[in-house]
Amino acid sequence: MWRNKSIWILLTGDFIAGLGLWLGLIGDLEFMQKTIASDFLKSLIMAIGLLAGLVFGPYAGRLTDQISKKKVMLIAGLVRMISVLFMLVAISTGSIWWMVLFLVLFQISAAFYFPALQASLPLVASDKDLLQLNAIFMNVSTLSRIIGAALGGFLLVVLPLSFLYVGSLAAYVVLFILTFFLNIEENKIVPLRKAFDEDTGFNEVLPVIKNTPIVLLTLIITIVPALFLSGVNLMVINISEIQESAAIKGWVYAAEGISFMIGAISARKINNQLSSYTVLFGSSFLIGLSQLLLYFAANPLLTVFAFLLFGFSAGSFFPTAATIFQTQVPKAFHGRFFSFQNMLDRVTYQIILLLTGLLLDVIGLQIMSLIFGSISILLTVIFYGWNRKSGILIKQREIEL
Repeated sequence: MWRNKSIWILLTGDFIAGLGLWLGLIGDLEFMQKTIASDFLKSLIMAIGLLAGLVFGPYAGRLTDQISKKKVMLIAGLVRMISVLFMLVAISTGSIWWMVLFLVLFQISAAFYFPALQASLPLVASDKDLLQLNAIFMNVSTLSRIIGAALGGFLLVVLPLSFLYVGSLAAYVVLFILTFFLNIEENKIVPLRKAFDEDTGFNEVLPVIKNTPIVLLTLIITIVPALFLSGVNLMVINISEIQESAAIKGWVYAAEGISFMIGAISARKINNQLSSYTVLFGSSFLIGLSQLLLYFAANPLLTVFAFLLFGFSAGSFFPTAATIFQTQVPKAFHGRFFSFQNMLDRVTYQIILLLTGLLLDVIGLQIMSLIFGSISILLTVIFYGWNRKSGILIKQREIEL
């Protein structure tokens, strides 16, 4: 696996893209904090970008299955670079509308880029290596998030806000250049134009999901980590305000990121000891518990522990879920499936993001954490009961974790 240069290019590119993403995200939060007072309005602006990506989701899936995934990533990379220019205009003019345009273009590029990237992984690695590769990819993403967030916070102190986006743009240019050197063996897939009708959209993907219960179950249970992740940036801002400490932002991001990496590294060993659906349910339960712990958000130690617990649980959850999708869904449907998953995530995240902003304004972080944590644990119990009743199992020989 490690002799394949495309894997190294994808890993390096993912790290560079993560740096650019988090430099930009820190800049987004800083820009909104200076221009917008309401948490709900902040969440509404973030959701506009997610909605734009959702609109383009079906076309992104068809295009990913029809043409070279490398071409899709190159086009998406070009759009992403252009989007950053609009944010630079937003900073120079102080207009929130230019930021909205930036978010719209950025999310449209993501709607194409990530399904293509996810569909590329099974083409550059064998099924038996996918769990390890997914875990490494998520660790690389987490490391870039930690470094990007820390670097972004430092640069905000010593440089103007626009320099964050200049750094972000530079990272995306490097990623764009690296993508040219990818070599993906797409002949592993059934001839694309014979595999589906171009006008069917997701019509052929839905029966595949319906006929593969573990895929359906995994899609649904991802709601639990979404309850935490969708509004995590808004929650971190509120934690900082509750504790009257700017430093706590860095501590919780670092704690969650490092713990996520440990969870992802441990994912393969855990899956060797337990069945994959047990890992999903166990991680889901712990994520719910971490949300409940944020009721004590005024306590710095318990706050950091909650993010440590979430990070480790999510680090085990996501590589396991990704491997299930990559191995259980036929490769000829990967573009459309991952685009469908991306759309589903966007809808879920958009709704939860808006709800998080509203609840933070109305009832505050601590009561909201009790509600979200209780919902997460309840959903886990319901899904576990459904699994026991329907007998959904993943055979070790089928997934080869």
